[in-house]
Amino acid sequence: MKTQQNESIQTAWIYSTVKQFAERYPAFTVGGLRHQIFHEDTNGLKKSGAIVRNGRKVLINESKYFAWVESQNNSAREPKQLPKPCAILRG
Repeated sequence: MKTQQNESIQTAWIYSTVKQFAERYPAFTVGGLRHQIFHEDTNGLKKSGAIVRNGRKVLINESKYFAWVESQNNSAREPKQLPKPCAILRG
């Protein structure tokens, strides 16, 4: 019985409103979160499933949101390699 309770706790999702999320994690501002949510179709946030709408209420699934944030970090462009220095011809 305890195993089932532990599994249900591990799979429980934490949903927060935008304001609650920003209060819990001060690195994320309300305005910044709303900007990400507004552009969710183009930034991949919608595809991640991190944003849930219940009527007019917008909720953030915390674990999926942080997974999306990590994916943004991993998909960042690699720095461009500098061209190889060319030999200077002396005459």
